[in-house]
Amino acid sequence: MRARNLFRMLFLRALKSPIDCNISLLFIISVGTVVFIAYENMVITHRYMFLEDVTTQEQMEGVDGDNKDPLIPPFNATREERIAWFQNQLKTIELFESRSSTSKFHNRISGFYDSTCTVKYFMVWLSPAQSFGVREFSAVDSLFKASPNGCLMILSPSLDSRQGDRILKPLVDGGFKVVATTPDLPFLVKNTPAESWLEELKSGRQDPGSIPLSYNLSNLIRLAILYKYGGVYLDVDFIVLKDFIGLWNAIGAQSMSSITKKWTRINGAAMIFDEGHPILHDFLQEFAATFDGSKWGHNGPYLISRVIRRVESKHGYNTTILPPKTFYPMDWIKIGRCFKKPNTESDQKWVEYMLVELERSTYAIHIWNHRTKELRIEDGSLMQRLISAHCVICNSDAKT
Repeated sequence: MRARNLFRMLFLRALKSPIDCNISLLFIISVGTVVFIAYENMVITHRYMFLEDVTTQEQMEGVDGDNKDPLIPPFNATREERIAWFQNQLKTIELFESRSSTSKFHNRISGFYDSTCTVKYFMVWLSPAQSFGVREFSAVDSLFKASPNGCLMILSPSLDSRQGDRILKPLVDGGFKVVATTPDLPFLVKNTPAESWLEELKSGRQDPGSIPLSYNLSNLIRLAILYKYGGVYLDVDFIVLKDFIGLWNAIGAQSMSSITKKWTRINGAAMIFDEGHPILHDFLQEFAATFDGSKWGHNGPYLISRVIRRVESKHGYNTTILPPKTFYPMDWIKIGRCFKKPNTESDQKWVEYMLVELERSTYAIHIWNHRTKELRIEDGSLMQRLISAHCVICNSDAKT
């Protein structure tokens, strides 16, 4: 910004000087100003392009070069074929291996979260590292803008790598505490109701289902990590607006009845719970007892809703159901509007109104990546303004 102002100052001085002496200088300054402004806008617009550079370079070097998700079952396969497919994949997927009896994973968690962490955050990423793009990085970036003294562990085999280190390096270099760790799934479910389910899956007695197994394993891992360690779990398609330090033993309603004002669906994309909380035990029990790997949402938001509906009036659960505005102020049907540039005065007023409302009552906005991943974040849109206002890396880049 200082360089831009310098160009402007020189430009104005040239205008005030005799034309016959300064026409060349005026031309040079004009061209320089245009070039610099274009460069500055390019830096701001493409502040996360280093993610694409990392992906391209690692593919050339042969690191994580295969972008295929190993947990996607064959299309249109029978139950028997899916089980055979998983048995073959099991030999190569590190996620299902317990690496030591004392658990290296447990020691890594214990060493990472210390007294300097104001909030203990977890995310799960079971897709290839190449898929961790600008949207996902924006979620992590916004978390540290809202919670600079929080600590984040991303449970991910693919990001627990040289490529993952390079993706997260800008945040680590900025002094923020973030690390990717391969989860030890057998250790996480040990002595929980889900332990028997995992044994059945590994032994070939459980159908992994027709939808990507990574989605259902993500549902399981988030429940197990909170049950074992407590803290905050967040999906990687949130833009975080506020520190979670004031929330505990809470989960968000995704929708409410306009008539009864009661929740109609709970979503586990954002959860805050104490270690060993009884409702987490019930979630794990429901996962094991009712698992269906061929129904979207059955082991995720529908599971959470089923359990809470059964226990919310019982004594001892001490769980707060937060209103939709806390995490889901825009539902998945309407979220597309947040990505569009305001083209009318009415649209612009809506963007300004939403910015005020979100800052006042929303902790994090879920952007429904499955719905919006193909949408472009247009300049001036609500989403573009939120991301720009709630990031630390972009602010750092804009100053260079």
